[in-house]
Amino acid sequence: MPLPFLIAEIGSVHDGSFGNALKLIEAAAACGADAVKFQTHIAAAETLRDAPMPPYFKGEPRFEYFERTGFKPAQWRALKAACEEAGVMFLSSPFSLEAVDLLEDVGVGAYKIPSGEVTNIPLLAKIARTGKPVLLSSGMSDWAELDAAVAALRPGGPIVVLQCTSAYPCPPERVGLNVLAEMKARYGVAVGFSDHTLGYAAACAAVALGAETVEKHFTFSRLMYGSDAVNSMEPAEFRVLADTLRDIRAMRAAPVDKNDLGPYREMKRIFEKSVVAARDLPAGAELAEADLAFKKPGDGLPASRWRELVGRRLARAIAADRQIRQEDLA
Repeated sequence: MPLPFLIAEIGSVHDGSFGNALKLIEAAAACGADAVKFQTHIAAAETLRDAPMPPYFKGEPRFEYFERTGFKPAQWRALKAACEEAGVMFLSSPFSLEAVDLLEDVGVGAYKIPSGEVTNIPLLAKIARTGKPVLLSSGMSDWAELDAAVAALRPGGPIVVLQCTSAYPCPPERVGLNVLAEMKARYGVAVGFSDHTLGYAAACAAVALGAETVEKHFTFSRLMYGSDAVNSMEPAEFRVLADTLRDIRAMRAAPVDKNDLGPYREMKRIFEKSVVAARDLPAGAELAEADLAFKKPGDGLPASRWRELVGRRLARAIAADRQIRQEDLA
């Protein structure tokens, strides 16, 4: 798996259109995503009819929205096949026990636990029993709740814990990059970042700090209807993010040995300074600091060794601006 692993969070931005979902997979793959992630909602299994809508989306009642935008099992299988054809991993977040059954039937390879399900221990236990890898989002959870969630998932497959702030959009001061290191130390698992900011900085900083997975909301346009589009990245922006994270991947994969100066050999010759005569110096002269100057190129005695020359006598006369070499000394 490439690191950082970049997930395009499609969620329900397709607004129930199977055609849009297919095109979103195609677009996300073209923009450099490693995986696309949907949300598997079965309205009657996960919400009461009078459950409130979130404050950032009041477009229609929640039950009706989930019912309208959900897909049939055959469509989910087709979406998974489309992901395979596009060369990206198919992921989805189940929001009910029944949704886990559906995704198991579809053949999902890994699960993403959304922030609102962290305390749904029956759901986590069922997912753990599948033995499949799990991405656990941590928004809305304190440490005790997250501890319980990780404990419920440990009997199953590998776990990646994602730092997440459930704010739409998330302001910079609430990103919580400091939590990444504590998560890694606390749970001894890989960590990642589920990004709800509007820009690039948070995801890039998270990867530089060790996040191995980045999830970013993806849409055709922020003008689309729905709960997530307005806080998502459009394709051109997502391409920039993907390219930037690939560069960071290359940086992390290639540690630099500061004692290996081989790549700088020619640069050092061109840019560093050698010791030269500050004026015409006669044979037999005892060198003083004032007799020395320091000029390019750096292929003579390096300027760092100037103290070794003070007090030495010259075996021959040296003209001004000529490098002083070891053989010039008596």
